[in-house]
Parts: sequence; C-alpha cells; structure tokens
Amino acid sequence: MKQLFLIGLALSLFVACQNKPQRYFAESAETETLKAGIKAYESGDWDAWKSHFVDTAKIYVNSIKPVGLEERAEVLKGMTSAMSSYGFDHEKEYIEMVLDKEDETWVYYWATHKGTFAATNKELAIPVHLAVQFVNGKIVEEHIYFDGTSMNAEFAAIAAAQAAEESETSEN
Repeated sequence: MKQLFLIGLALSLFVACQNKPQRYFAESAETETLKAGIKAYESGDWDAWKSHFVDTAKIYVNSIKPVGLEERAEVLKGMTSAMSSYGFDHEKEYIEMVLDKEDETWVYYWATHKGTFAATNKELAIPVHLAVQFVNGKIVEEHIYFDGTSMNAEFAAIAAAQAAEESETSEN
C-alpha cells in the first residue's frame, strides 16, 4: 500500500510538472524583432529602428527616468556619427524571451558593444544589457544598462582636443 501511495504521488508530481507552461524561449517573434532592431541600429537605419517601438515607448538608459523614442534616436545618431564603426559582438551575444509572473513578455539581451571613434581611432568594448518589454509585437519599454565611463571619457577628450584646437586657431 505504501508503495502504491508513493507511485501515485510521484505520478501526480510528474503530471503537475508537465502542465506548467513554457516561460523561457531562445527563439520567438519578439527575439527576432529585437535582432532586427539591433541590425537597423548597426546600419544607421533610424526609421527601421524606430518601427519596432510604439510611439509612446519609454526608454530607460542607466536611469529611472525614461526618455521618448525621438529623443533616444537623436542621442544614438549623435553618438554613432562620432564613430567610424560600431556594433555588437554577435558571436558572444545571448538573447532570451521570458513570460514573467504577470504574463508580460520581456526579451533580455546581453552582448559587448564595440565602437571606434573616428577622431582618435580609439576602440572601446562595453558590455551591454537590454531588458525589453513587448506588447502586441512592439517594444513598449526598454531598459539599457552599461558602464559608460570609458565612452564618456573619450567624448570628453575629443571635445577638449577640439576646444584646444579652436582656441589655438583663434589666437593665431
């Protein structure tokens, strides 16, 4: 009788575990949308990049204060225009879609962003993490996390060199 009870318990646990819905996905329409957005970013196709977002998307860049889609696009255009090349290391990227406990759809992306500054030919490699929420196939919220210290220092060095050059030119 005891063995029958244990077999029944094991069987019910097995059946209960089988009925759990899948919550993690390596591939989905949303991961493909994020990859397409990254490709558009890397090619500088800002209209295609924006097409993956709803117009009211909230984008958080190392901050709890969101920026809008147009403002983020302008910042990215300015940053990438200072670079002779930029993009993510796709060989070592990781992407997954998760249905969280509230049944919200999130895609998480980890990769290294590489960029070479045109003015100095200096290359930077910065680890980046994206947490992107989707509703009806579009991005409604994006959280971007990275350590911008080295990038900000390079932009400051370029600005200082340009200011010194302009000062020297105006003195002559």
